[in-house]
Order: sequence, then structure tokens, then C-alpha cells
Amino acid sequence: MNRVPEPETAPEGPAYEGRLLDRPDEEVVDQGAPFDIGTLMTRRGIIGIAALGVGAAVLAACAPAASTNRGSDSTSTSGSSDSSGSSESLNTTDGSTSVTAEGEIPDEAAGPYPGDGSNGPDVLEESGIVRQDIRSSIDGSATAGGVPLTFRLEVLDMANGDTPFEGAAVYAWHCTADGEYSMYSSGLEDVTYLRGVQVADADGMVSFTSIFPGCYSGRWPHIHFEVYPDAASISDSANAIATSQIALPEETCNAVYTDSRYSSSVQNLAGITLASDNVFGADSGALQLATMTGDAASGYTATLQVRIDTTTTPSAGSAPSGGGPGDRPGS
Repeated sequence: MNRVPEPETAPEGPAYEGRLLDRPDEEVVDQGAPFDIGTLMTRRGIIGIAALGVGAAVLAACAPAASTNRGSDSTSTSGSSDSSGSSESLNTTDGSTSVTAEGEIPDEAAGPYPGDGSNGPDVLEESGIVRQDIRSSIDGSATAGGVPLTFRLEVLDMANGDTPFEGAAVYAWHCTADGEYSMYSSGLEDVTYLRGVQVADADGMVSFTSIFPGCYSGRWPHIHFEVYPDAASISDSANAIATSQIALPEETCNAVYTDSRYSSSVQNLAGITLASDNVFGADSGALQLATMTGDAASGYTATLQVRIDTTTTPSAGSAPSGGGPGDRPGS
């Protein structure tokens, strides 16, 4: 069992590994997400990160070593594209090319259940939110059930020639198999599963281990995410440089929803299409539809390329007040 580290004593106050504690009166494991991310960033070159206790052990999140572009399994090493929306192919190590998305990821509303402090609950304040596996609550008290899903985002910086956006912090969240949201839905107010933060590696990649989200009435199955320019910025949701959603393919949804844990999703999916969805409907999720591999028995992997133009002003991200389980406008 790992021993909780004792804070060092420095002339300026209590510190850990030379860094002043954000909350001097609290233990190292209770310093909050910004401190956790700072610790992570100082250890980027280490494959395994020694656990700091129950809350900070999640800093050992493993990011993929290779970058997978939208619609391809090729490993990306370099590439170029202008920020106007036209794109060129990224070069790959095997000499082939894979096409980048045709524009910046669309801005979308964060919905009424972001949990980022913009409308009440703020999971980003909690130590342990920096984690790759988001199936359980941060304190381990509850675990979401469903078909396994790994979702991967390749974050590219359009303003710098579509280079990998190394160091960008991505906060992702989605509903349960029953279509409910932790921190908001009745009975889940104290639950924090299906929410987490990852920091993009040198290839611009982040990866989350989760479950396939259910389909609730009025919305196409989706995953929310916010992108922040760097690790320190997640302390304030207003710092997000992109807020968008991942759309999940119909064929995969149909396969997943034969599972009894998704009993309400079959009927709900039958009543909605990508074209009629109030978020993806404008273009049927052209830049937000994930590429899928896997199957319902062993689990799926969803991959999406996320191009971000930091020279433009984000036009979304505001979160209305939360409603009831069936009241999810723009969520």
C-alpha cells in the first residue's frame, strides 16, 4: 500500500516536490484538480506515475503512443492545413496519407449537465478528476454499467498548421446506459462517474475508458467535451477554447442497444435521427461522427479528430440551469 506523502516545509509554506500546496491546510491528495494536473505535467516523461493516494492515483492515466486520424489506423507524424476549413493530408510513417477533417470542430452548447461549475456542480475542483478510466466515481463508491467503450480524440491546432495540440486539457462527460447524468439526475447527485480530464500527449491524443452512453428522448447518442488550452486553465470553464460533442454511429448504437441494460434506448433511438437532432442536425454531424471499431461483446473504440482554431472566438459553452430527467434541451 502506498503511503500518503508528507508535505515538505519550505520558507514560503508547505510544498510537495518543490511546488507550493494550493490548499496549505489540506493533505497532498486533497489539493484539487489544478494541482493534480500540475503534478502530472512535471512527470510527462514517466510512463508510470507513483500513486499519491486514493484521489491522485488517477494521475497514472495512460495516453496512446500513436495518433490515429479520422477514418484511418495510420500513425500521424506531421501534416499541414490552413485554418479556413480546407484541408491537406497528414503524412504517415508508412508513406500513406489520411485526410484531416474539413473544418474546425463545431461549437455546441455544454448542455444543462456539464458539471464544470458553469451552472452549479463543479467536478473540476476535485482531486482525482484527471483520469483515463471514468467508469467509476472518483471516490470509488459507484460504477456505471454498460457496454465497454474507449473514446479517443486527436486534438489538432489549426492556427499552427494542424500540429498536434500537445498539452491541451480535455474534459469529457456523458450520460449513463439509462440516459441519466451524474451530479444532476435524481439519486446521482453525489456520484461523479462518466466524467474525467486528460491532457493531450505529443501526438495531440487523449483517451478515455468508459461505457457506451444510452439514448434518451429527443437526443442522438453523444458524448460532450470541452477543450482547454493548457492544464492550468480547467479551473474556470470560461477558459474553454472549444465545446463540442461526439456523435455515435447508428449501426453501432443499434448493436449496443440490444443489451438489456439499454432497455429504454431502442425506442428513444427510433424517434430521432442525426438529421433531426437539435445539435447534429445542421450537417448530420459531419465533423462530429466518430469512427468505430470493435463489437458489442468485447467493446468498442470511437475515434474523432478535433481541429481547433485558436484565432477564433468560441461561440458556445454556456450551460442553462439543469432540468429534470426528461428535460434536456441542447444536452
